[in-house]
Amino acid sequence: MSAYWPWWAGALGLAVLTIGYTLATDRSFGVSGAWERVLHWRREAEVERRDTEFADERALVAALGAATAEHFGAAPAAPVPTGAVPPGPVAVPARGGRRRGTDPRPAPLVTQAVLLGSIFVGGLIAAVTSGRFHLRFDMGADYRHLVTGNPVTMVALLFAGGVLVGFGTRLAGGCSSGHGLNGCGRLRLVSLVATATFFGTAVAVSFLLWKVI
Repeated sequence: MSAYWPWWAGALGLAVLTIGYTLATDRSFGVSGAWERVLHWRREAEVERRDTEFADERALVAALGAATAEHFGAAPAAPVPTGAVPPGPVAVPARGGRRRGTDPRPAPLVTQAVLLGSIFVGGLIAAVTSGRFHLRFDMGADYRHLVTGNPVTMVALLFAGGVLVGFGTRLAGGCSSGHGLNGCGRLRLVSLVATATFFGTAVAVSFLLWKVI
């Protein structure tokens, strides 16, 4: 009996997770963006505080006007020509809806921290309940056979690989979860191209390792 879920069960679980996260937060699901924000939690917490403080556009406009007047001095009001109608208040669009062509702010920081923690806890529960939990400090026998068995070299290669993955993820504007699960589901061209690049490269490297080297 296989210790792994059938493919359709895994696909169904990923679909429920992606759709549920989007419906619950009204944001795109993605792990790399969540990780980046949690790493810089002080900066992101300050941004969230400012967003909350100026949630009302009128309050934001008033604050900007007061700061400008304080710094540069209040400008004298322009005289209104005879017979002209004084300008009325400027209509400011409400913040309740999403502006077309723009993405909303990321999900709350605590939501993304819970997401990352849930990934770890979920993997731990799955490993323990299946009897496959085991602490190890290498990538297994296949990695030792194909790449290296030297522990120092292995750690250096894994570290360099992690840095390259992080760089590529930021360069592509998302990872396999953000582009592959969410972006492709929304038929975004950039996600389709990015996902094809991700997995095309993975297939090519796997073929190189197993069939050529």
